[in-house]
This record gives sequence, C-alpha cells and structure tokens, in this order.
Amino acid sequence: MSLIRDLLKESGYSDKAAEYYLNRVNVGEMSEPDAYAIYTGPCGDTMEFFLKVEEEGKIKDASFQAIGCAGAFSSGSALCDMIRGKTLEDAGRIEEEEIIEYLDGIPMQKVHCACLAKRTLRKAIGQYKDKQGG
Repeated sequence: MSLIRDLLKESGYSDKAAEYYLNRVNVGEMSEPDAYAIYTGPCGDTMEFFLKVEEEGKIKDASFQAIGCAGAFSSGSALCDMIRGKTLEDAGRIEEEEIIEYLDGIPMQKVHCACLAKRTLRKAIGQYKDKQGG
C-alpha cells in the first residue's frame, strides 16, 4: 500500500487525502437513509450520498459510494466527515474549496471531484426537503 501512497503523493494528493482514499473512510451503502441521491458528473464519475437526519434537521450520519478516482473517494469521504452534526442548510453551503482545504490539498486536475461530492450532497439535501414537503 505504500507504493500507492507514494504515487498519490507524487500526483499531488496530501497525506490526509491519500489516507481517506486508501482506507475507504465513510464508504458504503446506508440502510434506510433519510436522504439519498446519485449524481454523475461531467467527467463520468458517479457518486451516491446517504444521509441520516435528526428531527431538528441536523445530519446524524453520512456515507457515500462512488465509481471514480482517488479524488472522488477522498472528496466524498472528507465531505461526510465535514457534515456530521451540521444542519442541512449549513452542509448545503459547503463549497468545493472548503473540501479541498479540509483535505489539505488534492491535484488541481481533481478539483471537479470535490465539486461532484458537493453537488451530490446538495441533491440529497434537496431530495430530503422535497420528501418533507419543504
């Protein structure tokens, strides 16, 4: 695994981003999520977001699945950690720059992966609000 870690680092991934990718943090389907969305970005990568939401509108848990690269996996993993405990509104305001900063950096050509995570999350939040009637 250290060879892959070295290759990721040479490609411009921070240690934190590489760890998220290598350890598949927050990856997996959630049973009976309160919110769910799937989104395919312009690059062809696809991400799914699963959310558990508390009554007061705070995100209790989050997970995701992706068909994509290390950038997609590290961005999705980081975003799940970033949104736990936040309100849906606060989580929905997170921008890709904040995800990249939280990761301590990803390669410039992978910024669209952070955007994919952000858009998929926003779609899940929208789905939840539609389901709640508002």
